[in-house]
Amino acid sequence: MAQKKLNWQEFFIPRLIKASGYSAILFVALIFFFLLREGLPALTEVKLGDLFAVRWYPIESHFGILPLITGSLIVTLGAMLIAIPFGIGTAVFMSEIAPRWLREILKPLVELLGGLPSVVLGFLGILVLSPYLRVFLDLPTGLTALAGALLLGGIAVPTIVSIAEDALDAVPYSYREGAWAMGATRWQTIWRVTLPAARSGVLTAIMLGVGRTIGETMAVMMVTGNAPVLAIALTSLFHPVRTMTATIAAEMGEVANGSVHYHVLFFIGLVLFLISLVVNVTASSVVFKSKKRAERVLS
Repeated sequence: MAQKKLNWQEFFIPRLIKASGYSAILFVALIFFFLLREGLPALTEVKLGDLFAVRWYPIESHFGILPLITGSLIVTLGAMLIAIPFGIGTAVFMSEIAPRWLREILKPLVELLGGLPSVVLGFLGILVLSPYLRVFLDLPTGLTALAGALLLGGIAVPTIVSIAEDALDAVPYSYREGAWAMGATRWQTIWRVTLPAARSGVLTAIMLGVGRTIGETMAVMMVTGNAPVLAIALTSLFHPVRTMTATIAAEMGEVANGSVHYHVLFFIGLVLFLISLVVNVTASSVVFKSKKRAERVLS
């Protein structure tokens, strides 16, 4: 009887796991198909040159999405310039430098910060961060791309810290002992031994952090000013911008189903999906190459 039950579990559980894995691919494919179905009509309803123009004003049939793309890029790049050094540095501190008692305090705090709702952080950005930036930098308004980048950087840091710290902690302690035995300092061991050994996990952490910043909606919509202007200069950090996610969230509930505006919003979602796909595929290829390189070195 026990053998029969075991055989039933061996038959059912592997197939359930396999079905779960295939379902993830199926759901992504269905989402992509839905975006294609609703977004591609925009290419026939709006000229391609007008679609990638520099003016977004749907009331007057101006559907230029270039300001939305540049707004998303400048906020995302600014956020990652903040989140990557702070996230990796914090992960290194927690894994390699902090004493055990301090690490046991910091780890739950970082995970708690990662679970805070983005709308709460958006309120903090409106009430604290934006007024401070307006006064400190003498700006007409604190609702700028810089405020969005700082807030998104803070949102991405817990994700990067949590995953990168786990990757660093998984590096065998013998690697460190071997480096110390050869006379390396603690910093040399971290920089030349521990971080390279945990490269794939650190890159995964950065990839997930980038994904978190690209897809963030509420927080960035609340603090960036939502002005659809072209953001191609460094000074654009100090001006209001609008991102693709904020545009979809702000306008989707007000458009008529099947209208030109409706299809263009789905086309923006399709562009956002493709950008996220490119980022993830690129990061995955980098991780795969680093793993192959590490396997060749070990062999």
